[in-house]
Amino acid sequence: MKFTKESDIEMLLKDGLLEPLNRQVTNEFHAHTQYVAIATYFDDQGLPELAGHFYKQSEEERAHAMKFVRYILDAGARPTISGIPDIKNDFSSASEAVKFALDQELKVTEQINDLVRLAIEKSDYTTHTFLQWFVTEQVEEVSSMSNLLQIIKHAGNSLLLVEDYVRRQGGAGRGGDSSST
Repeated sequence: MKFTKESDIEMLLKDGLLEPLNRQVTNEFHAHTQYVAIATYFDDQGLPELAGHFYKQSEEERAHAMKFVRYILDAGARPTISGIPDIKNDFSSASEAVKFALDQELKVTEQINDLVRLAIEKSDYTTHTFLQWFVTEQVEEVSSMSNLLQIIKHAGNSLLLVEDYVRRQGGAGRGGDSSST
């Protein structure tokens, strides 16, 4: 459904929501790129299962960004894609890299919750409904990163145990290609 008049946009996307939704597109693309950086850290360390896990996560984050883009378009507005903030590329350990990913997921959870709060304040039930998928997804994302961080802590210096754990959990292998493992 496409609308052509500015006033028609308000029928699906309440005033004051377009800019925050566009910011979330940038946030999701940032998460996508950050996960690529974490994956390349693990790839460089010779840990293909962890690398594959984060390459897969990066593709999920890209898909999240595109869900927001599609929603904005379907609501009759035009998304704007901004430049992403700097990416962290250097990590001193696997634990630091995964802790950083967990912190990023907690930040995204807060961003999604802020969007939900705004949609409720604006009585934009269409956007509120759209965002519910992301609310549920963030529970999974935070739980997954928390579990992985715990596994790394329990493994200590034996990251090969972590590699085995990720492989058994259905890791994606190098570059996100499950056929390479």
